[in-house]
Amino acid sequence: MRSSYRHFNVRLTAAQWERLSALAAERKLTQAEVLRDALDTFLGANDLVSASHRRIARLTEFIQIAVDVLVREQYPEYRDRILAEADKRLEQYHGA
Repeated sequence: MRSSYRHFNVRLTAAQWERLSALAAERKLTQAEVLRDALDTFLGANDLVSASHRRIARLTEFIQIAVDVLVREQYPEYRDRILAEADKRLEQYHGA
């Protein structure tokens, strides 16, 4: 009978192998099953992170546009001070 699995080799450090073996024994699984489960979890989380990043980016853009409109229309005299403070904090907290 033909397996639906693809075979490949992976190199692990001794510490990784020991941790993998211990986890597999603890869960009564093979090392391959643990690796497949870990890969499925990683790939699924990666999809969630991408969706989350897109959501955060969209919200950030909305907030930036909304605040800019409000400041330009209602508080134009504070705009330069706000931008200067934003630049200061960007440098202070992010080194940019």
